[in-house]
Amino acid sequence: DDGVRYYGSHFSSIDPGVQPGVRVAAGSRLGLVGKTGNANNTCHLHLGISPPCARTADWWIRRGVVWPWPYLDAWRAGQPKSPAPEVQAHGCPAQPAN
Repeated sequence: DDGVRYYGSHFSSIDPGVQPGVRVAAGSRLGLVGKTGNANNTCHLHLGISPPCARTADWWIRRGVVWPWPYLDAWRAGQPKSPAPEVQAHGCPAQPAN
């Protein structure tokens, strides 16, 4: 509802109640880190922050359009920093050239 799409991948499991569109609070557990998909057999979590573009299956949008680290640091410190202005400034990206 903030105009931002948050995308996580490579979870080994998702906690019950975590569904698309559900608001979660900072510090809430979403699931367990895993090595699913194309994680190259290495446990990690990919977090993408992007606009909710119509082309949601496109990898270049799912992977995110802004660097998430400053937001993760702020949320960990209890600061309500929103990526919405930065995401809106980027808009929906076109497919990158190979």
